[in-house]
Amino acid sequence: MFPPDGSGGAQMIGRGGESGKIVESQGGEAVDIAATRRLYHTLPLRHFATLPLLPYRPPMHKTPLFDFHTQHKAHMVDFAGWNMPLYYGSPSDGGGLTNEHVQVRKSGGLFDVSHMGRVKVSGRHSRKFLERLCTRKIHDMVAGQCRYSLVCNEQGGVKDDVIVYRYDDDDFMVVVNASNREKLLAHMEQVRSSGDLSCKIVDQTFDTSMVALQGPAIIPLIGKFSKEIPSLKKYRFAVKNLMIIKLTVSRTGYTGEDGVEVVLPAGMTGLAMKFLLQDVDVSKPDAIIKPAGLGCRDTLRTEAGMPLYGHELGEEINALECGVDFAISLDKADDGKGEAFVGYEALKKTAAAGPARKLVGLLIDGKRAARQGATILQSGKQIGVVTSGCPSPTIGSCIAMGFAARDTANIGESVEVDTGKGTLAAKVVAMPFYKAPKPA
Repeated sequence: MFPPDGSGGAQMIGRGGESGKIVESQGGEAVDIAATRRLYHTLPLRHFATLPLLPYRPPMHKTPLFDFHTQHKAHMVDFAGWNMPLYYGSPSDGGGLTNEHVQVRKSGGLFDVSHMGRVKVSGRHSRKFLERLCTRKIHDMVAGQCRYSLVCNEQGGVKDDVIVYRYDDDDFMVVVNASNREKLLAHMEQVRSSGDLSCKIVDQTFDTSMVALQGPAIIPLIGKFSKEIPSLKKYRFAVKNLMIIKLTVSRTGYTGEDGVEVVLPAGMTGLAMKFLLQDVDVSKPDAIIKPAGLGCRDTLRTEAGMPLYGHELGEEINALECGVDFAISLDKADDGKGEAFVGYEALKKTAAAGPARKLVGLLIDGKRAARQGATILQSGKQIGVVTSGCPSPTIGSCIAMGFAARDTANIGESVEVDTGKGTLAAKVVAMPFYKAPKPA
């Protein structure tokens, strides 16, 4: 799960090794906010009336790993109101998005994902509440199990994609996207109160941190000091005590690689990091683990064919079009144990008629990438739109995902992508674009 830019009307300009700057539209013109703020400190008071009016921006949240990021030369950006690393260093010193991507595929990367929301749900009706909230069955989860699910609106659109952790019969945690945390908290309360359900919903985001360790070298490394974690199945977790620190360690991730995600108390993050990395110097060129930013997390998830909220998922996008049908249990209200979820009736109607669109993978000819919003053409006719696209460091070609009309763009067929400046030839391929090899 990788939320869209959370800077409101702002856009980040600059890519690769160039510095980004935040701009806002003022009467149709782009305004460099940083430069404008400098003007406020240098011009006499009489000139203030002629300056563009800047929108109020609350201070960005910092994760408990902020100092770690700055120590390792992270390029920080505003991401859903959080000050987060886009990438570290530069290509000339072995850093940058592409090098981080390759590091995760070949060895291991450390991601700070503390910006994602962590919500504790507990109490007598907590399971019943989550059945109504989530598209996936909850009642058949066992303690120590995680489950990917969607949260829908009444029309069958996607409010968010989440991961539900079950600690005990009436004790859960829900991990949500950073950009949707406040919206989801309000929706949760609405679902709870409308059903007169007895459960507590507590936002633990600012009291905890979350770190993802991803790559083929991660599980063997963890195996040096834990027998239990490497034995976990995918989408299972364990609660471990590290000295005086209580950790939730899950066999989950958002890169297409094996690895773990760790949730721990915010105030203990520095101590835990020292222990986890006690035999690793992440600054060395041949380090088994290196820090990785949100930039490569996006290219990694795209290669793995994983949807992203604001791209393949959204309130106006029908959940049955998103390529995650496995996360939608349309029979959960039929066995006497589950509950109809919000959007259940709308999605049953969609399933009966068939969704109007489908999510497809595109392999692009040439070195130009297709970007979100570009039109997909087949035989000269518009059939869909690109939702995500990037150069793939692993495959060595440009790849994209997009929605296409359900009776078009079959695997193996040729299509074109209209970028607005020309067309790119492409072939429809199966997803994921990349699948991690099984350990020897």
